[in-house]
Amino acid sequence: MAAHQDLTREWWESRRHLFALYASAVVIEEAQDGDPEAAAARLAVISQLMLLDVTKAARDLAAILLRDTRLPVKAAADALHIATAAVHGMDYLLTWNCTHIANAVIFRSVEAVCRANGYEPPVMCTPEELMVEP
Repeated sequence: MAAHQDLTREWWESRRHLFALYASAVVIEEAQDGDPEAAAARLAVISQLMLLDVTKAARDLAAILLRDTRLPVKAAADALHIATAAVHGMDYLLTWNCTHIANAVIFRSVEAVCRANGYEPPVMCTPEELMVEP
């Protein structure tokens, strides 16, 4: 976990300027959890980002993702992260959640469902994967 945090800080300092960064209400909800000081620090960073609306289209796509992919029902928030990014045409969904989001096994089914519903899926990856120069 500490290594992920260090790498995320490094990405934030050296690479974030190469991307237009967004968050959503789903991210804000998750950032509020845990230690109050750490949550406040996360929320301060998120407050600098543009916010995506969690639309009806995103909620509908999330429900389809839960029904038609390998995402388990307990991953409803993760499905909503993916759906919100897809509906808004995001190129990347940056995460350390390698269980349900940055997961190559799940990606194929997520990709198929997004495209079948008229959305291009975001590339779901970790900050480490975006450390390489394009």
